[in-house]
Amino acid sequence: MVMGMSLSAFTMLHVIISLIGIVSGLVVLSGLFGSKAMPGLTALFLLTTILTSATGFLFPFEKLLPSHMIGILSLVLLAIACIALYAMKLSGAWRWIYVVTAMIALYFNVFVLVIQSFLKVPALTALAPGNPPSGPVFAVVQGIVLLFFVVAIIGAVRRFRPM
Repeated sequence: MVMGMSLSAFTMLHVIISLIGIVSGLVVLSGLFGSKAMPGLTALFLLTTILTSATGFLFPFEKLLPSHMIGILSLVLLAIACIALYAMKLSGAWRWIYVVTAMIALYFNVFVLVIQSFLKVPALTALAPGNPPSGPVFAVVQGIVLLFFVVAIIGAVRRFRPM
């Protein structure tokens, strides 16, 4: 039981929150290219991404895992993103700090999504067995995801100029 829910129900809630964070984050990322602030969607993205990282620590564990380290890094990045957006109002360098920190947190969520997909989807597990997944197919997929985010973050920093 986690927070009064069965482990499977809590896992489903965590996954739904994560997917909402990823989808809303990708929409926010696309908006950055057009300098669209999208305050409501941005708040949804930040909130669900914070909840994704925070709820990850509620799963039973005996030792600190790499997923916990990603969660810690994500929460630190999201705190900086929230400060940049809400406290500093994206003034000066806080504009690019917001873009970089928020989008790296989104990348971490997608990174974990890819890992979980290779662990849970039988066809993908066959291509990259193990826990964590390994092999050339997994490495290529994660490499493509990383390259996408590097290019997207650089583009977003260059193009995002909120009013």
